[in-house]
Amino acid sequence: MKYVAYERCGGPEVLHVAETEAPGPRTGEVQIAVDAAGVSRADVLQRKGLYPPPPGASPILGLDVAGRVTAIGAGVDAWNVGDAVCALVSGGGYAEYVCAPAGQVLPIPQGWTAVEATSLPENAFTVFDNMITRGRLRKGETLLVQGGTSGIGSTAIMFAKAIGARVVATAGSIAKCEACIRIGADFAIEYKTQDFVEETLRHTEGRGADVVVDIVCGSYVQRDVAALALDGRVACIATQGGALASLDVGELMRKRGTIFGTSMRARSIEEKSAIANALREGIWPLLPERDPIAPIVDRVFSFEQAAEAHRRMESSEHVGKIVLVPPQRA
Repeated sequence: MKYVAYERCGGPEVLHVAETEAPGPRTGEVQIAVDAAGVSRADVLQRKGLYPPPPGASPILGLDVAGRVTAIGAGVDAWNVGDAVCALVSGGGYAEYVCAPAGQVLPIPQGWTAVEATSLPENAFTVFDNMITRGRLRKGETLLVQGGTSGIGSTAIMFAKAIGARVVATAGSIAKCEACIRIGADFAIEYKTQDFVEETLRHTEGRGADVVVDIVCGSYVQRDVAALALDGRVACIATQGGALASLDVGELMRKRGTIFGTSMRARSIEEKSAIANALREGIWPLLPERDPIAPIVDRVFSFEQAAEAHRRMESSEHVGKIVLVPPQRA
């Protein structure tokens, strides 16, 4: 099979197409012929040598895929050969074939293409677990999402609207703020010229946000707390702004706030399967309507254009999911 390889860590230019044996499904897994693979910042970090795959995971880049089931391992009875599926994997997505634990596989929603469905797995698993399960966002509450046009940010906006929450999003340009509004945000803050703490408090009449989804962290963490409502929750899910933060614990205490951090990739199959079940019950029935949750695909690149896809990810110019497709589907 063809896959996107790199022999050394470095810039996007190290990515190229190579060939290797296709993986066969082990017990509890299905093999998927990949029609589309999602590009994430985790892939960029791994390419740079900053985010190694967990033990036992494929060294090939790619954490979410969509395609068709082509083989079934022992002990799997939930899927059949030919099923149209998308899946969260711990690696191996940038390839013509990948194997995924059966519990981490979900059906491609009715009316969605494989390219569109690739926008779901990593984003949906991460947002649902951090914003709804751990962050406990509920109808009538306010979400503040940092980076509203990213894959995570756009998914958070749509999921929040689906449960009846109000959404304030930040973005780095007027054009991106307008995109946040189109995606479903009630208010958008251009963080380069506006103070997102002041603007969040203004848009909530001084109350603040009940939940903050933060993919920046670093210096943002203290400001997240300043923007919180009483009993608010901050979900730290990426560290684009740095892993170290200074915090006024007194303010956190006064607001009875909670800060938590999670990482999805290294979590157990059982944990990820539980999230998949929750998604199937709470989110998947909404997807055929494509409102308020719709596929947001930024651009589609072939495997041969993987370097270009990574450059676009690193530029932060994208809105929604960047997707790779194998050669025969390009």
